[in-house]
Amino acid sequence: MTDWLPELIHFHDHGKDWATYEAALYEAFKDDFVHAKPVYRGTALSMKRIPISKGKEATFWHIISDGADEANRLINFRRCERIRWARALVENSEKPEVKMWVAEKSHENRIHLWLEEDDFVVVIADRGTYLLFWTAYHVDRDHQRRKLLREYTEYQAKQKKQAP
Repeated sequence: MTDWLPELIHFHDHGKDWATYEAALYEAFKDDFVHAKPVYRGTALSMKRIPISKGKEATFWHIISDGADEANRLINFRRCERIRWARALVENSEKPEVKMWVAEKSHENRIHLWLEEDDFVVVIADRGTYLLFWTAYHVDRDHQRRKLLREYTEYQAKQKKQAP
């Protein structure tokens, strides 16, 4: 594990009780995203607060769950464990081990930060006048790794072609 990443927050360390674990995750989230915003290369990140569900911001639920249908996402324990990694990756994005690229999705540029060695990705939406923390996730499938590597490689090749 990369030495600047925080320790994982394990379910079993919270009595294997979901309510206790969720509360611990939410405290970590508030520390990292609510009380003090993460800063990406000099710009503080905003986050998606609504819809509020169970008294918690949309970004919290997006970080700890996965699925295509926003209303029916499922808790993902690998994401949960790594909740503190999101801010750390954003704030260490200029380190050489972090792969960064920009890809267009839904008519906006999305900045991708990939810590390949630790299988972790953060996505930031560039909304022009501000940056919005979009999501963070653990990469746990080979096809995801191949897709990320392809996107990164294509972006790097495009950057080289555009360089003077």
